[in-house]
Amino acid sequence: MTRLFSRQNFIYLVILVVTALATAVVAGLLTNIAQHKSENQEYPLKVVEIGEKELDPAVWGQNFPHQYDSFVKTKEDYGETPYGGSTVYSKLERYPDMVRLWAGYGFSKDHNEERGHYYAQIDQANTQRVKLVEQPGACINCHSAETPQLIEEMGWETFNKTPFNDYAGKLHLGSSCADCHDPDTMALRITRPGFSNAMEARGIDLSQATRQEMRSYVCAQCHVEYYFKGENKELTFPWTEGLSVDDISKYYELAEFKDWTHKETGAPMIKIQHPEFEMWSSGIHGRSGVACADCHMPYTRQGSVKVSDHWLRSPLVNLSQACQNCHNISEDELRDRVLTIQTKTAELLRRAEEALVDAIDAIVAAREAGATDEQLAEALKLHREASLRWDFVSSENSTGFHSPQEAARVLATSIDMARQAQMAAQQWNATAEQ
Repeated sequence: MTRLFSRQNFIYLVILVVTALATAVVAGLLTNIAQHKSENQEYPLKVVEIGEKELDPAVWGQNFPHQYDSFVKTKEDYGETPYGGSTVYSKLERYPDMVRLWAGYGFSKDHNEERGHYYAQIDQANTQRVKLVEQPGACINCHSAETPQLIEEMGWETFNKTPFNDYAGKLHLGSSCADCHDPDTMALRITRPGFSNAMEARGIDLSQATRQEMRSYVCAQCHVEYYFKGENKELTFPWTEGLSVDDISKYYELAEFKDWTHKETGAPMIKIQHPEFEMWSSGIHGRSGVACADCHMPYTRQGSVKVSDHWLRSPLVNLSQACQNCHNISEDELRDRVLTIQTKTAELLRRAEEALVDAIDAIVAAREAGATDEQLAEALKLHREASLRWDFVSSENSTGFHSPQEAARVLATSIDMARQAQMAAQQWNATAEQ
């Protein structure tokens, strides 16, 4: 009886082991199939080999047709939004005070609403800003897909200081897949040294960045404030003091840097570029881990395939995908929330422009009455600081939405400083007349 029982147990044990092994094999096979199915959806079978130096999005599109089909839509004009969009118009005509605010600088001659990423190189080559004033090659850093190859060929220093017009005939593409993706794995990557250098200076190791962080970092290669440092015009992000407008202002003060001298007041001025990354970093979305791509390149379904929409555009024209994945409210309410923020920000921008024009008029009047740079030192410094802060919000392409409270704070400070500049100049006039 004992022998029979032991034999039966042995048989049961063998069956149990075999069954477990079979189950493990089947489970492993199913997992493998699922992984390959997932990989095939995101990284389909290669139609062509994409070389490391391949820049043409159409070639990449043979392997990644869904992404390419949406990317080429950046050619399209999807129309105006209340404070942006992709329809070109002259901001100088719409907001004429800008001509005086930037007096003596290229932006007072040409400043238009931007088109899609497809036109990055085309529109830069045609702007009056590069035709009227000789610009360094550093200008093309974000406007041409050829930039990384030119840097590799010429070296970072030579690339930056070579005059922009010397690159004529070498630039053919605006944004490209290669700007943000590895051709073998499609992993997100950084291709612009300006951003890498700035992050290293801040003590941030990009090799440790998560994929979610990279979905903002690839955008931050370009959508930032920058300047051309030193005689070599090295493209530099002014971030070592921090990312706020106050930190950036402090950086420029310590560096004793100016972009130009204001034609009317003689103040040493800073021209802020497009600090979307800096402004986003202080906002609720940035602090909550929402990436740039979550809103401007939301995931879409192409059949069974989940891909990022590469038609980079305002979320206002794509609220269902850009916003409703997180916000369970109607499109009308979402639109109202956005436009409430933007309209209030726009009102503050116009008030800041009025205050700055009044400050310019007061300083000009003081100069006509004989005031010197030394006597107007306080007014000139306040003019510079007020203009820098207005420009930080004006040139940031969300009209305050990326960080509403910060935008309001910055513009309130700008208005205050502009009025102080006005009073300082008027006080000198009053004293001189006595």
